[in-house]
Amino acid sequence: MARYIGPVCRLCRTEQKKLFLKGDRCKSDKCPMNKKRLPPGKAPKSRMGKKSEYATQLREKQTLKRAYGLQETQFRNAFEKALAMPGKTGENLFILLERRLDNVVYRLHLATSRAQARQLVTHGHIAINGKRVNIASYLVKAGEQVSVIGEAKKFDFIKNALQEVGKSGTMPWIEVNPDEMVGRFVAYPHRQDITDMADIREQLIVELYSK
Repeated sequence: MARYIGPVCRLCRTEQKKLFLKGDRCKSDKCPMNKKRLPPGKAPKSRMGKKSEYATQLREKQTLKRAYGLQETQFRNAFEKALAMPGKTGENLFILLERRLDNVVYRLHLATSRAQARQLVTHGHIAINGKRVNIASYLVKAGEQVSVIGEAKKFDFIKNALQEVGKSGTMPWIEVNPDEMVGRFVAYPHRQDITDMADIREQLIVELYSK
């Protein structure tokens, strides 16, 4: 499947929001978003007109899609699944995105970015309940155990990433044992608990796809 291979900092500048696509660099002074710069290809504000309703909805969708590292087809498929589920479509969409294995690996601090987490999964370094799974889009179920296996347990970048557990902890729906490189997806998250996505207005995405 096609994947964006250009400079990811450009995506953050486009959305004018830190998407944390480069791990630790995003938290350092080297992050381009720390400087006041216009989005790529944008004219100064004095020459920019007011955003249309469609443009506002599109930007919201692009921000969420890029934050989780998905292509349009993947994101649309997730939305269609969320639409078919009982409850609010926007909240269901977040639950599905958080259940993706690459995202769970990232949330467990086994990687510093979702792209790095995806690489761990696709290279066969992650197991679910002891069984190797190399599909990044695998939807982790409540109660399932996620662990690092094989030679990957010696990887320094995983050990370094796990140090973040002691600094900032983990999301409330996740448990992790840094020493064993094992975590558990305890329960499906509630929308209000996904604090790093608090400013995403998912209703705009629902309205965009409902047209």
